[in-house]
Amino acid sequence: MLLSRSIAAAVIVLAASPALAGGDAANGKTIFNRCAMCHSAAKGAPNRIGPNLWGVVGCKAGTAPGFNYSAALKNSSITWTPENLAKWVRGPGRMVPGTRMMFAGLSSQTQADDVVAYLKTLK
Repeated sequence: MLLSRSIAAAVIVLAASPALAGGDAANGKTIFNRCAMCHSAAKGAPNRIGPNLWGVVGCKAGTAPGFNYSAALKNSSITWTPENLAKWVRGPGRMVPGTRMMFAGLSSQTQADDVVAYLKTLK
């Protein structure tokens, strides 16, 4: 009984650990270089092939000013929570069929978490 309580406590501590749950923003910035071919990420920067991602965390999908989104994304009712952003960068076309984003997605959940950690710094 004591062993199972110790294991349960360890699981709770590990699950709450920011390093495991929050991603590595510095590594995410490096990974974001792949995204920077299409997306800007600076306050006030213009949209590119994709929208500027400054301040994206917490925003409603398909609403960045001056960007022509697909109807699928505009009508998705998605809010860019960290969880939704991680799912998006793992496979935009799987998350929102009909999106114009032509990116297959990151193959690693760790990389997705790291990119989201970086996006969270853009505010």
